[in-house]
Amino acid sequence: MRYLILIYEQNSANPPAEPMPADQRAATTAAYNAYTTMLKDRGHFLGGEALQPVTAATTVRIRDGQTMTTDGPFAETKEALGGFYLIEAADLDEALELAAGVPAATYGSIEVRPIWEYPTGGDA
Repeated sequence: MRYLILIYEQNSANPPAEPMPADQRAATTAAYNAYTTMLKDRGHFLGGEALQPVTAATTVRIRDGQTMTTDGPFAETKEALGGFYLIEAADLDEALELAAGVPAATYGSIEVRPIWEYPTGGDA
């Protein structure tokens, strides 16, 4: 079964004015690279990406046939979506075990959501 691991953390919601120190950035990158490699080596990795901060987002809505766009975050929050992994896991227990290894689990929050599996070759 496929699961989406959603990574929420404070820096995506409220980016710091100063860039992350080089040694901290290197350590964070190494931790995520090791985690991604583990998922790939164990056959769980289907995809994943880091996202730019919510301040770089644009929200699109259509109301009464009119398209409206809003720059920046939709709602003020302490944590925002910073990235994701799409994984394959036998069940929710395995997906939760894998999600616990996300580096941001120690300072942010990790949401695990099953993917709807629609029949292929027919109408969904």
